Amino acid sequence: MRHEVALVTGAGRGIGRAIAIRLATSGCRVAALARTERELAQTVEQAAAAGAPDVLAVCADVTRDAELEQAVQVIIERLGRIAILINNAGYAPPRASLLKTSLADWDRTLHTCLRAPMVLTRLVLPDMLAHGSGAIVNIASIAGKRGRHGEAAYAAAKFGLLGFTQSLYEEVRNHGIKVAAVCPGYVDTDMIPPNKHVDRAKFLQPDDIADAVLQIVTSPVRACPLEVVIEPQFDPELA
Repeated sequence: MRHEVALVTGAGRGIGRAIAIRLATSGCRVAALARTERELAQTVEQAAAAGAPDVLAVCADVTRDAELEQAVQVIIERLGRIAILINNAGYAPPRASLLKTSLADWDRTLHTCLRAPMVLTRLVLPDMLAHGSGAIVNIASIAGKRGRHGEAAYAAAKFGLLGFTQSLYEEVRNHGIKVAAVCPGYVDTDMIPPNKHVDRAKFLQPDDIADAVLQIVTSPVRACPLEVVIEPQFDPELA
């Protein structure tokens, strides 16, 4: 894995930042992609403080195909072919019943959480196939395993992402390309607003998800952990 180029989306904060730093400190040449330059600068700064001074910040909106195409081109020109793709960028609208959510929220959720990973995969896959190796890790959610009240669009996107992961794996497994999904439960990030009904002290931390990603991309050539479900050991919903 050393010196391989890894692209991490949603790398400006939370899980994406943790994954970018973990891969960079493990020897990857990391391109951290997000929409916000200020947050990307913080990711680069924290990576440097952790001993990885060469993380490349790439500012792009994953819902804009042209920006993704340009970002991939820049990364290849600056770092080389992309051998590892981590589709982490996500969006979840405020929890509400189906009739109270807007079509705009549906579109943003589905585009960010499902369509963008498919578009990015389409952009980087030809090089992986040509070299007979690579790894694509999609950060899904426990919401992709079981639907909950008020999360219809988000669950639909994450269920779809798991289906995409499974189908893509069957397409490329014999070409030496790993395809996997990580399904976290509650993680202590900004995506989950303050809520008196859950105990944040029991939440997973972004580094826990980064650990799982690292285990996937460093797994033996003969093995592919297709789906990793990570739940907090202690139930945050229990008082």
